[in-house]
Amino acid sequence: MAVTLKEVAERAGVSRSAVSRTFTEGASVSPKTRSKVEKAATELGYAPNALASSLTTGRTKLIGLIVNNFQNPLILEVFDLFTRGLQDRGLRPLLVNLTDATDPAASLRMLRQYSVDGVIVASSTLPSSFAQAFKTAGLPVVHAFGRYAASPDVHVVGIDNIACGRMAAEALIARGYRRVGFLGGPEAATSTQDRAAGFLGAIAAHPAITVSASYASAYTFDAGRTEMQRLLAIAPAEAYFCGDDLLAVGALSAIEEAGLSVPDDIGLIGLNDMEMSRWQNIGLTTIRQPVARIIDAAIELVVKTIETPDRDPEIRLFPCRLIDRRTLR
Repeated sequence: MAVTLKEVAERAGVSRSAVSRTFTEGASVSPKTRSKVEKAATELGYAPNALASSLTTGRTKLIGLIVNNFQNPLILEVFDLFTRGLQDRGLRPLLVNLTDATDPAASLRMLRQYSVDGVIVASSTLPSSFAQAFKTAGLPVVHAFGRYAASPDVHVVGIDNIACGRMAAEALIARGYRRVGFLGGPEAATSTQDRAAGFLGAIAAHPAITVSASYASAYTFDAGRTEMQRLLAIAPAEAYFCGDDLLAVGALSAIEEAGLSVPDDIGLIGLNDMEMSRWQNIGLTTIRQPVARIIDAAIELVVKTIETPDRDPEIRLFPCRLIDRRTLR
């Protein structure tokens, strides 16, 4: 049987209300009483009931975490960092798997049923209107890895994908490539659009360099491999900026299967710097996205928004950097 609040009160020699106040954040209780209650709770192995506490405080401490594309290994890192970051702050994640979904209505219904205190949308592909739906419903929301906008409707924490595209273009130009290509994820994804815009725009300033653009059906290994196989069957470029590490690893597989070499025959550069990019048999040159800093900022911002719901939407962008390994000459 679970230890009850009444048993703790009897062991500590205080009222049940004193025990309740001790375990209610912000409630007034004297240091002497708190010490007695905590000592009794420890001796009895008592833990306050979080659900019962939420009825008193009006806060569930639940944060809805909306994630899509679980096929990408980076999401495992994102999920790990988000859940640990929330738990370290005394919050609890409620995970919503949004793979292949584009309508926020079902997620909104679920989050309302559990009375979440706030929402973090963790996606680089969903439009800003998706996160806006939660704000319209009155929920504090932050769009992590979201799209930059000069006048945001919701809080956005992430990177400048256009700048990353330019960075990739500059890396290929500096290494002397004259026929380059962009191999992106789904064309409708906001991250794909921005990375392509930055890359193609930077290359356009160099008329001597020819450029092409193609798009995989998803941000997956198989999609990247399939698209590279198609490109190899026509006239491949000398080097490709793949809009995601997983696409780049899929492209690497297709190139090597065709009997060609990376980087001798075709160069590759990715984006994210996920764990497998650092594996010795891959060694992918890529653009590192500061995932941990983005997640920490998103959690900080959603907590502040819960405390001050009417704060103005804020943009926090973090710089990326080139990680040079072995897939460019």
